[in-house]
Amino acid sequence: MRASRLRRPGRAALRVPLVLLVAVPALAAPRLADAGQRELTGTVVDQSGQPLPRALVRVQEQAPRAPSTFADESGRFRLSTTAAGCRLEVSLTGFETTSVACSETPLRIVLPVAPVQETVVVSATRTEAPADQAGASVTAFTAEDLEIRQAAFVADLLRDVPGATVVRSGGAGALTSLFVRGGESSDNKVLLDGIPLNEPGGTFDFRNLTTENLERLEIVRGAYSALFGSDAMASVVQMVTKRPDRQRMRPQGTAGIEGGTFNTLRTGANASGASGRLEYAVGAQRFSTDNQEPNSAFQNTTLSANLGVTAGDRAVIRFIGRTERAHAGTPGQTAFERADLDAFYERRDGVAGISVDHQAGSRYRERAAYSLAASDQQSTNRLTDPPYVPRFGSRGAPFVFSDFLFDNGATLHRHHASYQGDWRLADGGRSGGHLLSLLADWDGERATLDDRLASTVVKAARNNFGWSVQHQAFWPRIAAIAGARVERNDSFGTAFVPRGSIVFVARRGRGRFGEARLRASTGLGVKEPTVLQSFSPSPYFHGNPDLKPERAHTVEAGLEQRLWNDRARVEAVGFANRFSNRISTRTTNPATFEAQYFNIGLSRARGAELSFEVAATRGLRARGGYTLVASQILESTAPNNVVLQPGNWLFRRPRHAGFFVATWAQRRLTLNVDGVYAGEYVDSDFASLQPPIQRNGRYTVWNARAGWRLRPQLTATLAVDNAGNADYMEPLGYPALRRAVRAGLRVGF
Repeated sequence: MRASRLRRPGRAALRVPLVLLVAVPALAAPRLADAGQRELTGTVVDQSGQPLPRALVRVQEQAPRAPSTFADESGRFRLSTTAAGCRLEVSLTGFETTSVACSETPLRIVLPVAPVQETVVVSATRTEAPADQAGASVTAFTAEDLEIRQAAFVADLLRDVPGATVVRSGGAGALTSLFVRGGESSDNKVLLDGIPLNEPGGTFDFRNLTTENLERLEIVRGAYSALFGSDAMASVVQMVTKRPDRQRMRPQGTAGIEGGTFNTLRTGANASGASGRLEYAVGAQRFSTDNQEPNSAFQNTTLSANLGVTAGDRAVIRFIGRTERAHAGTPGQTAFERADLDAFYERRDGVAGISVDHQAGSRYRERAAYSLAASDQQSTNRLTDPPYVPRFGSRGAPFVFSDFLFDNGATLHRHHASYQGDWRLADGGRSGGHLLSLLADWDGERATLDDRLASTVVKAARNNFGWSVQHQAFWPRIAAIAGARVERNDSFGTAFVPRGSIVFVARRGRGRFGEARLRASTGLGVKEPTVLQSFSPSPYFHGNPDLKPERAHTVEAGLEQRLWNDRARVEAVGFANRFSNRISTRTTNPATFEAQYFNIGLSRARGAELSFEVAATRGLRARGGYTLVASQILESTAPNNVVLQPGNWLFRRPRHAGFFVATWAQRRLTLNVDGVYAGEYVDSDFASLQPPIQRNGRYTVWNARAGWRLRPQLTATLAVDNAGNADYMEPLGYPALRRAVRAGLRVGF
């Protein structure tokens, strides 16, 4: 493999990390305690016992500058005061402010959640932080959301994220792509507990990624290569595996079964517990369905494990394991042609990782990890089906199509090693809280691409290194983040990618108009070429080892307003994204149809996201959103393709989209309704129909869920997908599932 020549980052590019490092000694300088001071220590947690980082702890005194501090990533705090008798006030957005007496320490302070609560996330900063202080557009689905929604697949939840569009080529198990704010489907960094899952070049297919044994799902929108390196161009999607509830030491678990329309059957079980220094959470799920089209049956098995061992008082060793094994029939564009009855797609994915979290001192925490993500994929069609003429209504192709045979395999391995050190420079007071993170990552990518019909094998390998620095500073009304990364890639050389954000609390308090926050952020993203783009030997799509990285520049600004004593929250965000150096083929010899990959594409996407969340009563909650994506192709990756001409909207990105989710829980009954709307978007029939279809029409889909607790540990479930029986296609030619009903039982132990 040949690597590009290195490019040195400019002087201006190096100033940000240097300024941060120069500032470290001044911030870290110890302060001498005054005589007579009393030291208070404790932990801030929510009602479930989870720590609440960055909760503001303040001594209630009449003095204008009362002592205050922020809880660290584990919810711990340390505070000094001269008051003989005092009270502490603890506050955090999304939780009710609590006041406690300064009794014997250490204190354990529990903050009740507000009607519209806030979520602690890790994807926006690679540290535990409240979502409202991250300066980013973050959506998080909790364990409660996963249970109520009864979603078998991660992609079904991603439909209810502002700015996100999910496109699935038919029923369950078909090719499933995610587009965020005008980005390509390969612009999303996908992680499992910090382990990268993307194929080399950013490709990720969500078709068989289930929600089994997940505790939380986080989606951060915008370019985040400053923290995660290549592929984090439009979003970061992170799945967090379940951990046991140490408040309940005895083992616990659930098992369930459901079945229904299209011979769908879903079974699963999971168990978790803790004993001494060991904790575990394991799960298994089997999903199968015939779907509605011929040769579209899908089967998938998921196994997952999370094991943790406490080593001494300051370290935790954790093992993460997960495997997904799937088989799906691939009948093709059955809306336009007869189904291909023998083609199929198989994949076997496995992930294994080990990490060590170590609290090296009162102010320094470190994490070292190694993981291997492996994927073995096969796409096969070896039997010749009869010729056909594509038709749709009154449209038809002008010539006969023949079956296209193929038998392709791909074996992909991604080794990932990382080290992260988090140094708390200051905890609060007039200087604010300061957290400096230093990160180093290595990715070893190995790929073998096998075309069995052509008897060709392509083997490729590359090693990528990344070094990041991030400085988080926060005060009661301001939170700011500045960071940068140097990414050294075997394919494209060296890239420098910074990111910064700021949050300002314009109004504090509760009441009809509660807390109001203003935020803004900007960042750069890069994406390496795929293995084919760099190394393909085919003369019709010849690889180019000198390709530059694809790039993204994202900017956003937003306002969040809380209303009616934290019973409602509304948010408005404007964004502007620019994607350059897009890679595609260009014909190099028209006579022989030879082509090679080049950096030839340029596009932009500007728009707005409006969202709301309401907790009208104790049992009734609703959330929804609307997204406008005004996208435009500036320089085409395929000038001869009519739907990819400059000036057109980006392919399969609707200009208007929205979602709505409502949940009602009362005693033993839980009801959930969710709907998704997608406006018209550019698409192609790819079947030479005359006249051609170049737009896909708008559609609205509603789903319903119900749970009825028959006994304390026994619940009956009902799920209705596409309740309105909408007739639509997400990509043209692939009919989406019509109404599907499933019923089941779930038992706890």
